Amino acid sequence: MLVLAIHTAGPACDIALLRDTDLLGEQREAMARGQDARLPGLVENLLNDAKVELAQIDRFAVITGPGSFTGIRVGVAFARGLALAVDKPCIGVTSMEAALPGGQQGSAMVALPAQKRPPDVTFWTQTFRTGSATGLPRETRVEDLLDLLRERPHMLYGEVPALEPFFDPGLIHAAMPTARHAARVAMTLDPEERPAHPTYVRAPDAALPKVRPEA
Repeated sequence: MLVLAIHTAGPACDIALLRDTDLLGEQREAMARGQDARLPGLVENLLNDAKVELAQIDRFAVITGPGSFTGIRVGVAFARGLALAVDKPCIGVTSMEAALPGGQQGSAMVALPAQKRPPDVTFWTQTFRTGSATGLPRETRVEDLLDLLRERPHMLYGEVPALEPFFDPGLIHAAMPTARHAARVAMTLDPEERPAHPTYVRAPDAALPKVRPEA
């Protein structure tokens, strides 16, 4: 199976091309904005380097968030557009699914930084059992996350620098979402059950302009 995966839900343009378990190529450029302008060129270069035509792709994968509101929209819209052009399925993978290492056994939780400024520190979280999600993505306050892990122990995966201030470093397993892993996850999912739609756990920060009352 040939899968092209796209990740723009974080501070980068990250794409990967896999045939079954073989990585044919990947490209990643750090950027906080402008993914919409850079993404088409990265995909074209990746396919050219791998000598693969767009029509040969069996399915497309895209990380649907949570994460950057604008980045999520860019990635999902672009991936769905490519899939529509060649009549192939486009599969949505959450940021936490794309971070959990393959082969994980037992109960696990992935926690990725959401609100970083104290005192209201929060994490995007999702729970798993032997690699399969057992809950939906959610935003969790660090206090609630500590309580949850005390009540129901899970192996904790995530970005070590963000988690270290609150947890014993020896309990944290380093993990971050990547297009490469999103492609591997997408190979295991049913396209009918996992169409690509943005995963918004929090309402967007942008505020609608106020309407002035008529004179």
